[in-house]
Parts: sequence; structure tokens; C-alpha cells
Amino acid sequence: MDQIEQLICQRVDENKDKIIAFGRDLWHHAELGFQEFRTAGKFAQGLKELGLETEEGLAITGVKGYLKGKGAPGITVALMGEFDGLPIPNCKYANPETGAAHCCGHHAQATGVYGAAFALTDPEIAKHLDGNIVFFGVPAEEYVEVELRNKMREEGKLRYGCGKCELIRIGAMDDIDITVGHHSATVSRLVTANRSCNGVMSKLVRYTGRASHAAGGPEAGVDAQNAALLAMRAVDMQRETFRDKDYVRVHGWISKVEGAANIISDDVSMEFSIRGKTVESFMDAAAKVDRSLKAGALATGCGLSIKNLPGSLPIRPVKDTRAIDEALRDVGEGIYPITCTGPDFHATSSGDYGDVSAIMPLLQFNSGGFSGRFHSPDVDVADEYEAYVLPAKIFALVGYKLLKNGGDYAKALMDSFEALFTKEEYIAFMERCLIEETIEPNPLPLLK
Repeated sequence: MDQIEQLICQRVDENKDKIIAFGRDLWHHAELGFQEFRTAGKFAQGLKELGLETEEGLAITGVKGYLKGKGAPGITVALMGEFDGLPIPNCKYANPETGAAHCCGHHAQATGVYGAAFALTDPEIAKHLDGNIVFFGVPAEEYVEVELRNKMREEGKLRYGCGKCELIRIGAMDDIDITVGHHSATVSRLVTANRSCNGVMSKLVRYTGRASHAAGGPEAGVDAQNAALLAMRAVDMQRETFRDKDYVRVHGWISKVEGAANIISDDVSMEFSIRGKTVESFMDAAAKVDRSLKAGALATGCGLSIKNLPGSLPIRPVKDTRAIDEALRDVGEGIYPITCTGPDFHATSSGDYGDVSAIMPLLQFNSGGFSGRFHSPDVDVADEYEAYVLPAKIFALVGYKLLKNGGDYAKALMDSFEALFTKEEYIAFMERCLIEETIEPNPLPLLK
């Protein structure tokens, strides 16, 4: 490490108690996506106390803190941390009012970004940055509560289902050239996370039929539940058409059934998520799901509504990860195992960092500090220093490495990047996904 990199680590360690207290507070006050008002307020206040200009209320709860000032010339690197938790009410740390819990570790990302600000705002360090840093706290990475988010869309509060998608749409990413992100882990190691990842889209489905007594007059009913069950079976029969190399995943559930055991169901709702390694693959799978849903309506005579909602795009690896690789060695060599999941590794989960990676270079790293299984109620913080302080050091070191020496690492990364979409093309694609199809009920006439 050079002298400034050593100073960065020193400044973070000098403030480790504040950083840990910040992370511990978020851990005990989890909030769900697009509802992270307390978290956003605490993050913004922390940046203001460090003398940073802030911009708040972006995509409802997003916060940007500017080092060098909003609109300053030069390359701009965003250090990005997510705010939202998951609806896991049986976690012992869950919010008792909402059931939200940080069983995904996002609070550690936001804490790491906050912690990095202690170092990079130091005048002796900041003067060596040949460019700008944005400390960016973002909402709603987890694509949950889909019906609520669709309601918010219909009310005009948002347009897309995930936070970074909304931030791109409203222009909050326009002044950023490179994004750095982080993911927590339950394994004590450091990882350059330069892997690909599935994209996803969602469907809200509703079948409408005709109620009737299930024993006394079933022939008079039009069974919406049967339509849903038939559709799910039809989806299963599509699976043999999915290519292995596309990593397609289709999963759905019946989210609401009106009626009782002795009533033919007349109103059934479903949700589906469709994932794939490429845009083409998950759009192809989505079309096959649509055929299956329509088959359920056609066979039973039920009415059908399909609301298609864009989720997130596949994550695209970059060609130059030197800034991450070096930062991990600086803080972890001889202490933690250090590995790299490169472009040959693919994850079948999804996340809205994929949308960022479609329009600009994305660098990501993983670090530990947790126990249990993420997205389950047994997640716990195993080591607060590793969970909160270590990511702060890495975030700060990566930002510095990208922008030191005239920003040569940042320029090389940008020169090697090939965008999938321009911002305008991205929005056009997302809008094409926002469509609704309906089929009117068409039951046969009752026999006399």
C-alpha cells in the first residue's frame, strides 16, 4: 500500500466505533423497499456531519452525498450501498411492526459506504482524488411485495419495481461513470465478485370465474382455481424447452384464492418470476409462461389478466478488476482467504445491479462477518468489525485506486467497457416490459 492507502485504513480504524454503532443501529431497525425513511435519514445525517453536500428523496428514499460537489468535472465513482431488508417476521431481529429483517446484509453495505466517507473526506486523502466520489445509499434491491410495488406504480409513486431501475429512469445515475457495490457473506473471505447473474421479470396474474356450490351445483361454476392449477402444470411442461446454458428459472405461487372448500373459486391471483442468463432467454421463457396462463383460461372459460412488470437485468462482468483485486489484498492478505468469481461463474439469483452493469462499469466485492443462511431467519452478525469496518476500508480503497494517478484505473475500466444499452434504450426496453394482457371470460352456456 502507498502512504495514502495506509492513511485510508488508519482513518477508518480510528472511527471504527462510530461505524459499528451505525451498522448495529440499522441491523435493529430494518425497513422494506421504498419504505426506508429512517435508514435514509440516518445515512444522510451521517454524510452531512462529515461536511458533504447531499441530495435526498431519490426514487423515494435514495440519498447521494457528493465529495467534490454535485456536477463537478472529472470522472465520478459511486460507492453504493443498499438500504432495504426482507419480509422475514420470524427473525428474532425483525421489525415488530413490519416484519422487516436484514437477513440479506444490505445494512452492512450502507454502513460500509458511510464508513468509507470518514476516510475519503479527510483533506489529506481527498486532494489525491483526481475525480469525484458519490456516497450513494439506494432503496429496494429485493424484488418483494410485488403487488404493493405495482400499486405504487399505479399511484404514480414509481415506475419500475427495483430501486436502481428507478434511479436510472429519473436520471439519478446520469452523473456517475463507475459504480462500486458490495455483498455480505456468511463465509469469512474476500471475493472479487465479477460474475454474471440472471435477469428477472415478474407477472401478476388474476383469473376470474363464476362461484357456485361445489357439491350442489359444480357444473354452474367456472373454477378460477382450476385455471390456475392447469396453468402451473402447463408451465411445468415448458421446462424441457429451456436450454441448460440459459439457466432459466421459473417459479410462481397462488397468492390469493377467494372462497372456501365448498365454493367454486371465482377469483384467484398468482405471481410468477421468470429468470434467465440473458435478456433473450428470460423474455423467451416469459412468452412460454404467457402461453401456459392463456391455456388455463381457454380450458376453463375463465377471464385472465396478466400484468408484466420489469424486474432487473442480468449482471455483466467487466474486463478490468484491478482496483478491487488490489484493495482486497491490501486489507486481507494473510488474514482472510481471497478469491475471485470471474466471468466463467454464473449465479442464478438476480439483482438490480444488473441494470447498472448494462449502462456503466460495475465493480463488486464480497466480505464476511455473518452467520447462518442469507434470506432465512437464522442470519446473525458474527463479527461486527468484519461485517462493517472491513467493507468501509475496501470501499474507500477502491474509490481512491480508481481516481489516483489521474484516474488511470478508472479510464482503463471505462475504455474497456461495452454497454448493453444507452440510458434511452434501457428505458425503452423497460417500458416494453410494462404491458397488460386481458382475456374476457368465455364460459360455455349452461345445459338446460
